[in-house]
Amino acid sequence: MSKSILVIKFGTASITLPSGEPDVRIISEIARQVSEIHSRYRIIIVSSGAVGAGKSYIQDYKGTMTQRKAAASVGNPLLVGLYAAHFAPNKIYIAQSLCERQHFANRDKFLQLKDTFEELWDNDIIPIVNENDVVSDRELKFSDNDELATLLAVGFGAESLMFCTSVGGLLDEEGQILRNVSNVNEVFKFVKTDKSFLGLGGMASKLTFAKLASRMAIRVVIFGMNQKDELLKALEGDAGTVIEAGKSTLSARNRWLGSGGLVSGTLQVDEGAAKAILKRKSLLVVGVTDVTGDFESGEVIEIYSPTGEMIAVARARENSAAIRKNLKTLNFEVAHANDIVLL
Repeated sequence: MSKSILVIKFGTASITLPSGEPDVRIISEIARQVSEIHSRYRIIIVSSGAVGAGKSYIQDYKGTMTQRKAAASVGNPLLVGLYAAHFAPNKIYIAQSLCERQHFANRDKFLQLKDTFEELWDNDIIPIVNENDVVSDRELKFSDNDELATLLAVGFGAESLMFCTSVGGLLDEEGQILRNVSNVNEVFKFVKTDKSFLGLGGMASKLTFAKLASRMAIRVVIFGMNQKDELLKALEGDAGTVIEAGKSTLSARNRWLGSGGLVSGTLQVDEGAAKAILKRKSLLVVGVTDVTGDFESGEVIEIYSPTGEMIAVARARENSAAIRKNLKTLNFEVAHANDIVLL
């Protein structure tokens, strides 16, 4: 039987010192604990920290976009080198994978990425993944690697997705870690809006993507690396916050489509169209009341009900310009039923 897939994401603050340099002690512990479960899972490590690792090499560092890109280009090999050095004593080799969002936007490119990872796993190699910061703006400007880890987990059909943070889990009003969460919507009230100095993510980001992963039948664990064997304990549900996996019968293709990580535009529909979509019917343009964004045929769009609730994502059959031009055209199909995933 094929081994389950496990995606583990390490945030900047969880693996770096206050100065921004990688915390060698934590990297060593990651390698030791991951090595213990290596035989049980096909593992992907998504690691932030490249900017922090490289920023000391950039003169007069002010954190501009260009400087962050340059710092990342210096820091990535340094970070991967540390992982490689600490996994080596356990006879485990790692590979670097720098991903861009285009790798997820096109199904064929995504399958090529998956095939490459399958080959690495067949050779007992663990991919260390990061955004290709040198050529990509979005991750550095808007999010941490939470989205990238979730796209990998959803697209690959992972059993579990783990987010490592500096606080060790989701804290309640008394500052205690919530151990089990069945409904993510009920715990957003506990989220503080502050973020670490080095990281650009935060607990709100993790819960947003945890909600998506859970909806796609993936168990999510938010944990830390401050206690002995905390990664191993969190994986077993004995530490951190565990967000239960929901139920999903989606195909691999529709899980990838339903991840919604590369949305190019949105459509709002009237009540009739919303009901038709929920009955798994195709979306016709006469039911569209508003079009936002510029997108091409084949790109992913979100579909909203008249009340503003996102009810589905879909692969657009027509581009945004054509949809706007034909809003009153009968039998003009915007998205086929087979390309619509209900949320």
